[in-house]
Amino acid sequence: MSARVRAAGRLAIRRTAFAVPVLVVVAVGVFLLGAASPFKPIYQYYGAGVFTASAEELAQTSAALGLDDSVFTQLGRWFAGLVRGDLGSSRSFRQPVADVIAERLPWTLLLVGVGLGLAVLLAVALGVVAAWRHGGWLDRVVTAVGHSLEGLPPFVLGLGGIALFSLGLSWLPVAGLTDAGAPPTFGQVTRHLVLPAGVLAVSQMPWLVLHLRASLLTALTEDHVIGARARGLPEWRVVLRHALPTALLPFLALLGARIPELVTGAVLVEEVFSWPGIAKAVVTGALAVDFPLLAAAAVLATGAVLVGSLLADVAVVLTDPRVVADG
Repeated sequence: MSARVRAAGRLAIRRTAFAVPVLVVVAVGVFLLGAASPFKPIYQYYGAGVFTASAEELAQTSAALGLDDSVFTQLGRWFAGLVRGDLGSSRSFRQPVADVIAERLPWTLLLVGVGLGLAVLLAVALGVVAAWRHGGWLDRVVTAVGHSLEGLPPFVLGLGGIALFSLGLSWLPVAGLTDAGAPPTFGQVTRHLVLPAGVLAVSQMPWLVLHLRASLLTALTEDHVIGARARGLPEWRVVLRHALPTALLPFLALLGARIPELVTGAVLVEEVFSWPGIAKAVVTGALAVDFPLLAAAAVLATGAVLVGSLLADVAVVLTDPRVVADG
């Protein structure tokens, strides 16, 4: 075990060193893409008031906000603030970027955490049952539904969920964190979380189910599983105690690879359900060409992808002695 711990530590160090230039490139890319945007930040800053403001007022505000500076000057100012721990000020929300993220990030983490947890639980349960009853009607149903859902984007699933469970059956609220005017109590948040978290889980589940099913079918043909059957062990013990642990190793790696799709899915789900997370703030910042907010959000999302991938790889290294960490 100590050798695997050391290997995981070396892997974490190499990945961390690699992450720094990646995050810098992402931040620079966001600024350059924002500079190429056709939107005028000053118009987004004023909103409808831009039609009544004089040209002199627009020019003074633009100069005060630093919008007349070149994109590289704005980028350098943002990096200088980042070194001091200052993420800058959001023009679209008229408050520090750190405050924008701090107010919204917990709700995004709640949505993503519950959605991913549901996806993993459902994928393990359905994947095990499908592989256990390989060729049966349940296996055929799970496989067919999994392949069908692979091609549906989260916003389509979200609109379908609203049409069925909110408008059709009136079981769940359409959108928002709470009912209008209600405080964010546990009951209110839980009730409003069910549908977006369920949609996010269903959007991620097909790949997990199909991958685990295929891995488990392969594991059931390995020598140690055949030996367990030959010893007369019950089939459920053979599947759950001998085959499933082997099948879960590539499943862990797949979870890390699915993190980018999870981030993208969360953005779409938050927008469809008006969930007050960081994704909705990013959309607002993008329309306003809000460089500081966009750069911070892009770095945060990229960091989440890198950390998720690292944790999945470390878990594989720690649990599978056959794996050699090569970074």
